[in-house]
Amino acid sequence: MEAKITKVSKWDKLIQSINQVGLSVEREIHGFAIKDEDLVFPYIILTLCLRGSARALYDMKEMTHSKNVLGLIMPDHIMHPIDCSDDYAYARIAVSARMFEDLQLQTLNHDSEKYHYAPICTLTDEQAARMLVIVDQLAVIASYSEEELPHRYHMLLSQLAVGYDFLNLFRREQDKQWADNRHTALFSRFCELVVTHHAQSREVKYYAELLGLSPKHFTKVIRSVTNGTSPADWIEQYVITQAKRIIEAHPNQSLKQVAFQLGFFDPTSFYRYFKHATGMTAKEYAKRVR
Repeated sequence: MEAKITKVSKWDKLIQSINQVGLSVEREIHGFAIKDEDLVFPYIILTLCLRGSARALYDMKEMTHSKNVLGLIMPDHIMHPIDCSDDYAYARIAVSARMFEDLQLQTLNHDSEKYHYAPICTLTDEQAARMLVIVDQLAVIASYSEEELPHRYHMLLSQLAVGYDFLNLFRREQDKQWADNRHTALFSRFCELVVTHHAQSREVKYYAELLGLSPKHFTKVIRSVTNGTSPADWIEQYVITQAKRIIEAHPNQSLKQVAFQLGFFDPTSFYRYFKHATGMTAKEYAKRVR
C-alpha cells in the first residue's frame, strides 16, 4: 500500500499556537525557515538575536540583525529575509492582533506606531537578559492548557504588558530621538495607508493627497527614505506580495476572485499588473504553487 504524504506548512506550528493560545513563543530558532521571498503576517512579531547575524528587508529597507538586536515587525508589513550566518539564532514572540489590542488597552501605551519606521534597536547585555526572562516566563505559561490554567490568557497578557513596558523603556534609553525624523515618520504613514487602502487605489496621487502633499514632493520624500525606491514601486511590491499570499493560501480560489479581492474589477488589468511586476503570468504562478 502506497504511503500517504501530508504536506505541512512551514508556519503551521506558529499559526496553530496563535489560534489556540493567542501567541507563539520560541526560545531559540536557528537560521531562516525561508529566504528571498516576501513574507506578510497578520501578527505582531518580536525577535531578539541571540548570536550570529542576518540581513532582511523590512518594507524595502535593509535591516541587520546581530547579537542583542531586537526587532518588532508590525502586522501586514513586508519582511524579506536575505541571508544569515551559519550560527544565526534568535528568540521569537508572535502575538495575535486581538491580544495586542488588549495589551495596548491594558498598558495605555500607544508608542507602537513608532516601530513602523524604527523597527529595530540594539539592547545592552543586561537589557537583552531581561527580555529573555520575559520570553521564558511566557513560554512556561503558554505550555499549560486552559483546563490547567483557567486564567492563562490574562496571565499571558500581564506578562506581555511587563515586557512591552520594558521594551519601550529600553527604546527610550537607547535612542533619545526615537522616530523623530519627519521623513521616516511620513514613510511610515504611507506604509500604513497602503496596508489599509491598497484595494481601493494603487495610484501615487491618491496616497500623496491623503498625506497632504503634491505627488512630486511625496515621491521625492519616499525616494530619500528608501534609497531610491519610488512609491509606485513600493505599492506594486505590496500588492503583488498580497496576491501571492492569497494564491498560496487559497489554491482553489479562482484568479478572478483574487483580482476582485485586491480591488481589480477588471481581471485582465490584474493579469497585466502581475505579469509586469513578476515576469510571469498569475496563472503560471498559481500552477507552480499548486
